[in-house]
Amino acid sequence: MAQNRTPLRYPGGKQKLTPFVLELLKANDLEGGHYVEPYAGGAGVAMELLVDGHVGHVHLNDSSHHVYSFWRSILDHTDNFCSKISRSLLNVDEWKAHREVLRHPEDHTDFEVGFSTFYLNRTNRSGVLTGGVIGGLNQSGKWKIDARFPRNELITRIELIASLRESITLYNLDAESFFATAVKKLPKKSLVYCDPPYFEKANRLYLNHYNPEDHGRIAKKIQKINRVNWVVSYDGVPPILEHYSERRKFLYQLQYNASRAYKGSEVFIFSDNTVIPRRSSLPYISKALKSNSKSLYQPLHF
Repeated sequence: MAQNRTPLRYPGGKQKLTPFVLELLKANDLEGGHYVEPYAGGAGVAMELLVDGHVGHVHLNDSSHHVYSFWRSILDHTDNFCSKISRSLLNVDEWKAHREVLRHPEDHTDFEVGFSTFYLNRTNRSGVLTGGVIGGLNQSGKWKIDARFPRNELITRIELIASLRESITLYNLDAESFFATAVKKLPKKSLVYCDPPYFEKANRLYLNHYNPEDHGRIAKKIQKINRVNWVVSYDGVPPILEHYSERRKFLYQLQYNASRAYKGSEVFIFSDNTVIPRRSSLPYISKALKSNSKSLYQPLHF
């Protein structure tokens, strides 16, 4: 599971965690079931699990009109989207035109917004839509605007995803509405993987981000989900740990590449009904599981 399946680059992209999510699916007898991302973004984990046949259906939700328009466009207008990738110019003038589309989405079709979202995601630093073009406006940097735009590979990814469109359900809801509606309709054999915007530095990574009060409110909503298994990943900062103080959790170290490479502490949080694997194929996860074994595997009292 080393090949990227998603066409989008995403800050703090979680695709590298797919092996552990798969281990969760297996431990809870959820393989072949439904997999759900209330904060889909690049949907790296979802696409890898679906393409490799580990889940039967994925539910992707994103409150961002830009991100939703991208996913809707590649599923409903696949040929036009791929043709546009083939014909797109990779220069600063073209980049500026797409930037204007995202600045004024109300003046453009959803397809245009979706493609411009894709174009800037592939040509901006770290995939951040407000991050500025790779190489700078004068293209004097080591890497140029085309550094992350392998046309043929991206077309192949999109065509593969589109071939599975019957197994993908898209939503454009805020997370609270998604929890209140779509999650309640899920079959029992489902795993909900919540990856909310980071608590820290989120304003420079996402168009839509939460304030501290939002994080607290969302934590309460998530912890009320009791029909299906859920897991949450976050940056491991004290306010988040406090919001989930009564849940089983463990911290681990993960390297990010958003504008610059740096290491940060992340946390995985689990619903009470979720069986947690005792080891993982990911060394840093396996180490965290072992060091937290007493708190993770002690009997739960309901």
